Amino acid sequence: MADFDIQIKGGTIVDGTRVPRYRGDVWIKDGKVAQLGGRAPGFAKKVIDADGLIVAPGFVDLHTHYDAQIRWDPYCTISGWHGVTSVVLGNCGFGFAPCKPDFRDRSMLTMTRTEAIPYASMKAGINWDWETIPQYLDSLDRAPKGVNCIQYMPTASLMTYVMGLEAAKTRPATESERAEMARLLDEGMDAGLCGFSIQRLGPNSAQADFDGSPMVTDTMCDEDILNLARVLRRRDEGFMEITQGTGDPRIDLTFVETLADESQRPILWQVIVPTRNNPEIHRRSLRFVERNRAKGRQIFGQAGTVRSGFAFSLENWNLYDTLPEWRVLTTGTTEEKLAKMKDPALRAAVIHANDNCDMNFKAIQAGVGGNPKHLIVTWVENIEPLEKYVGKSLGQIGMEEGKHPIEAMLDIAVASGLKAEFLGPNRGFNSDYMAEIINNSQFTFPGVSDGGAHTKFFTGGAFTTDFLRWLVRDEQKITLEEAHYRLSALPAHAAGFRDRGVLREGAAADVVVYDLNRLGIEPDWVGEIVHDLPGDEWRRVQRPQGYRSIIVNGVETFDEGKCTGETPGKLLRHGHA
Repeated sequence: MADFDIQIKGGTIVDGTRVPRYRGDVWIKDGKVAQLGGRAPGFAKKVIDADGLIVAPGFVDLHTHYDAQIRWDPYCTISGWHGVTSVVLGNCGFGFAPCKPDFRDRSMLTMTRTEAIPYASMKAGINWDWETIPQYLDSLDRAPKGVNCIQYMPTASLMTYVMGLEAAKTRPATESERAEMARLLDEGMDAGLCGFSIQRLGPNSAQADFDGSPMVTDTMCDEDILNLARVLRRRDEGFMEITQGTGDPRIDLTFVETLADESQRPILWQVIVPTRNNPEIHRRSLRFVERNRAKGRQIFGQAGTVRSGFAFSLENWNLYDTLPEWRVLTTGTTEEKLAKMKDPALRAAVIHANDNCDMNFKAIQAGVGGNPKHLIVTWVENIEPLEKYVGKSLGQIGMEEGKHPIEAMLDIAVASGLKAEFLGPNRGFNSDYMAEIINNSQFTFPGVSDGGAHTKFFTGGAFTTDFLRWLVRDEQKITLEEAHYRLSALPAHAAGFRDRGVLREGAAADVVVYDLNRLGIEPDWVGEIVHDLPGDEWRRVQRPQGYRSIIVNGVETFDEGKCTGETPGKLLRHGHA
């Protein structure tokens, strides 16, 4: 009989702890790393030749929305293709539990705009067999998984369950409601939750509900959040994820500090992103993290390192929602949207608002494709009179036809039945500034993938591969040892994963084996469209190049890029299997 399950032979080990790389074998048995280096006393059932390859801990993706997709895609692709072996579910306060049976459809509808997950896919792909959080976690535990996962309490679901949707959106909780929410969070933590999450973006949320109204947590009052924070403080366990941008940065940052003080627990705060030309943007965020760390507050900064383009049609676009005039045009049925986009008054309003927007909306627009004048027309539904626009920018079309670029955009969208597609071009990234976010702070990690969300618009789940090929290999701004620490060990520590994120004897055998020189993403920038979602829906994907093997809990899930069909992933209650 074989003494080991897998021998990864002759690779360069980068163990995730920042220890300098070294050549050696990795021996795996019963789901754990049995031995690192040296000669093992026996042989393995399978030998993976890693000569010339990197052997490292599997990547930890802290910011995903695979809550629906994991029910029909055990590997949480595209993240699972790109070396991710553990994910965190329930980000931004959104999810599907607790949920009363008569609210299931409305629960799924909340995710169709804020995270742009197709309703038809959720309807076909989710088998609802829970109401409470303990029941939900049991269901998730039973589901086949190709990656490990831990789960936040989705705060929007919690508030709606206790207060009802209308009340949760329009008023603070009563004392009895707060007591019940605290009780349910306690119950969920007992069952294995890792904490709770919140998106608070104010009444003009950039990620609104399906009808354009704010999500429940967007207008949540301070005390309702602090009530939950005190549960974690009393238990002295768990962590929080928060995205807050209500309009006044000083108020937003002060609240994050208050949350840290009240909870005395770690906070994953986002997002830290660099611009191409102004270093003060990301340096201000880094100073905020460092200042609070010096005061003992456990704040970690999630960095937006994704280099992925946005390609979208106005049929299902939601990421201009911060601007009410845009939100009016892009909500409703297809017929209602078409009618509104033809309305001269509504057109004039959205053009005026877009041209006179504040810096907050300019930053959002820059991050999701850029100023409309730069957007490229890439698809016009094979409508012959519109083909002349393909390959041109809206700014160019506007100049040629004497129109505002947004007027040109709306004309083309309407003429194509909202099927016309607009692409944000790659205008470049500043590798020095991106590397600064990682190298100049001990408390930051790469991301934010948003895996499972906005899948018709972009492909953030490839961020792991891109981070390594771009900042480590091509630009040589970040060392390989530092990169793997930030992709695995540090996020695992911040999010409460136990025995994950590093290669050491006795730790869970979550491993990636790859060729750094061959790492790549195909196709680049916006990916390709594939029709592989339930309900006859589609998404954009980017496939990886250069991965020899991906191993989860000692079982190979991908071999030379091909899925093995094995589902060794675990629900990590309290951070461990």
